[in-house]
Amino acid sequence: MRIILIRHGQTTGDVEDRYGGDYDDHLSLEGRKQSERLAEELKEKGIALIISSPLIRARETSEIISRNTAPIVIEKDLRERNQYGILTGEVKSDARQKYPDLVEKVKDRLNTIEGAESYEDFSRRVQTVFHRLATDAVHSCIGIVWHGGPMRVLFRDILKKGELGKEIGDCGWVELRLEGDQFTIEDSRRIEFLF
Repeated sequence: MRIILIRHGQTTGDVEDRYGGDYDDHLSLEGRKQSERLAEELKEKGIALIISSPLIRARETSEIISRNTAPIVIEKDLRERNQYGILTGEVKSDARQKYPDLVEKVKDRLNTIEGAESYEDFSRRVQTVFHRLATDAVHSCIGIVWHGGPMRVLFRDILKKGELGKEIGDCGWVELRLEGDQFTIEDSRRIEFLF
């Protein structure tokens, strides 16, 4: 079985330099173009089912990849971490002026500010849903469209491989093969591995 894990395309929040997390923004025009190119890259991979985060940017990316060739299922636990609490959706330059202490605090993923999801809860949620999807899959290849945070949990806490680079590219993806209980990396694009 193969699982292709895909980060969504560029968003309006990226363009506006906002704190993301669970900020529910759309793909930008460039993000839509990136997703079109991604669909071309993946068209020969044989994705039989796309499982998407419920956030708009992931759903829009899924719809472009799907092109009505694979059904899309929404899985709420694939959503990005609400790491930013009251900073969520704020333009970063404004947040630095209004909340300088919180801006510093959220630079460390292990810190949890008011209204945010702790890293431990986030990691546990992602691990639980990933293991369930990998175990329950009946298709030879599924696509999971999600976010940079869950992608980092995948390599850090699930696969125990280590850290990814500072940036996970828009529409970055990695293809894993599952044989028995072992995952191997088959292919990837726009993701920097530090291991």
